[in-house]
Amino acid sequence: MKTNKINLGDGNPLALIAGPCVVENEKTTLKTAEAIKTITEELGIPFVFKSSYKKANRTSIHSFSGIHFEKALKILEKVKKELCVPILTDVHSEQEVEPVAHVADVLQIPAFLCRQTDLLVAAGRTGKIVNIKKGQFLAPQDMAHVIAKVETTKNKKIWLTERGTTFGYHNLVVDMRSLQIMREFGYPVIMDATHAVQLPSKGNESGGERQYIYAIAKAAVAVGVDGLFLEVHPDPSRALSDAASQLPLDMLKKLLVTIKQIDEIVKNEK
Repeated sequence: MKTNKINLGDGNPLALIAGPCVVENEKTTLKTAEAIKTITEELGIPFVFKSSYKKANRTSIHSFSGIHFEKALKILEKVKKELCVPILTDVHSEQEVEPVAHVADVLQIPAFLCRQTDLLVAAGRTGKIVNIKKGQFLAPQDMAHVIAKVETTKNKKIWLTERGTTFGYHNLVVDMRSLQIMREFGYPVIMDATHAVQLPSKGNESGGERQYIYAIAKAAVAVGVDGLFLEVHPDPSRALSDAASQLPLDMLKKLLVTIKQIDEIVKNEK
């Protein structure tokens, strides 16, 4: 699968999908994208910039959901043009798909919407890569039905992302077997190591256990994923969304150095 010189899967080196949870403003978005690009270029890691133009799924009606739709898209477009990096962002409805597809290289289907047939079909029809997050409520085997919906559009540019499974109230766990199971569908598999440490809807907002991001990321790369998904922010304590589960920007390079080494060992074994 290719997007702006990014090759994901088929034994290619691990790719990084990373950026702030949501587009907060132009300065933070560009600053973070530029910093991640510098790090990944130094380490030779393919990079796709991720940020949501809107967060439609929030715990509270009072939670920040994003800036104006068109303004957020223009910021993502500026990142793409100025830094020459591919863009991944969420789509939440069929109506949003077409305008977003003019900017994004990868359309992401949020976990809670992964069974929405019309949304999957609309995303597939764009011809863009469709990254589908496995719902917290789904077994990995159930993704076969999700994949089939996109395939009806003759689009087979599909990525699959694991982000944890609901385990009781306000808790997620990652079953590493799911990464191997989903790979059997023949599409690239990605691990979202930041949403996997969330404590969903705990109180007025989702919490998180950031201290486990490194462990989950390293374990997933050891299993043999094709990409790593990380929400990264210059100052997570001041982030307007998912503050408790985003990785501080200054911790990113250390993690990438380690996972690149793990990825090379895994790829060389094959």
